Amino acid sequence: MKKFVNKVDDMLVESLSGFAAAHRDLVALHLDPNYLTRAQKPQNKVALISGGGSGHEPLHAGFIGYGMLDAACPGHVFTSPSPDQMLAAAEAVDMGKGVLFIVKNYAGDVMNFEMASEMLAGENATVLTSDDVAVINSTYTTGRRGVAGTVIVEKCVGSLAETGADLATCKALGDKVNQRTGSMGVALTSCTVPAAGRATFDIGDNELEMGVGIHGEPGRRREAMREADAIVGDMVAAILQDFERSDHKPAKGQEILLLVNGFGGTPLMELYLLFNSAAKVLEGHGLIISRSLVGNYVTSLEMAGASITVCLLDDEIKRHWDSPVHTPALRWGR
Repeated sequence: MKKFVNKVDDMLVESLSGFAAAHRDLVALHLDPNYLTRAQKPQNKVALISGGGSGHEPLHAGFIGYGMLDAACPGHVFTSPSPDQMLAAAEAVDMGKGVLFIVKNYAGDVMNFEMASEMLAGENATVLTSDDVAVINSTYTTGRRGVAGTVIVEKCVGSLAETGADLATCKALGDKVNQRTGSMGVALTSCTVPAAGRATFDIGDNELEMGVGIHGEPGRRREAMREADAIVGDMVAAILQDFERSDHKPAKGQEILLLVNGFGGTPLMELYLLFNSAAKVLEGHGLIISRSLVGNYVTSLEMAGASITVCLLDDEIKRHWDSPVHTPALRWGR
């Protein structure tokens, strides 16, 4: 293993300390238990909290700030944060209008956030993100996994919360965005968890893992490496087939948001190539790409690979996606 590290056991706190120092105008770090909040606590809004294992940066701490999250709870690499982290974060940012937990659908995250929810004295609710179309059930989840679509949920609900909307209204929008979003990932390499010191899974030089999860969980199948257009064609087909089976079957002329997300080890040159391929397929189905985002937003350490996410837009989702946001990793319009 070759990584920039002093002591593996200190890696998380040292990384969080560097992050907080680099973005001191936006975020504040709290230790024992570990959580991050906005540097300046806003007033009179629903508090939005998310979290999960580290190694997916900039998710979630990179999305703390105006128009998105109020707090984030980082666990150890690929490990759920603990209920005491979540409870401390919630108590720190609760402004009296309730707390909304945004939770990716992984068994540890779900269990620990549920425990924190039960311990929290104030009003609270949960949005469970489950946009991964690759699997229905796995060892790591209680159903579909929450992956890059989580960013879209956090952005839209964060925008709504800034308007002073109540807890039930914020939760309803989060659930709606999640239901209208589908993602599919592919990995060309594995990644190495520092504490493990070796690759999470073995994959040949001429192989790819179709439908991989963001922790290196197995996908739909292992297959031979192919041209990008063929890979993207299968990924988009899986997303569209999932929409066909849902209550949100898109008609021709449907506006969509297309997010091409890197897993940490794929150059932007390749991510934009994937966007170009996906756009051709989606437009060939009569869909209109009216919003887009390309980059590393939900990573898996240094894994080479990417995910494609499609969100079916309506006027409400577009309005909240377009609204101003100012966080370490996402900012526009302010």
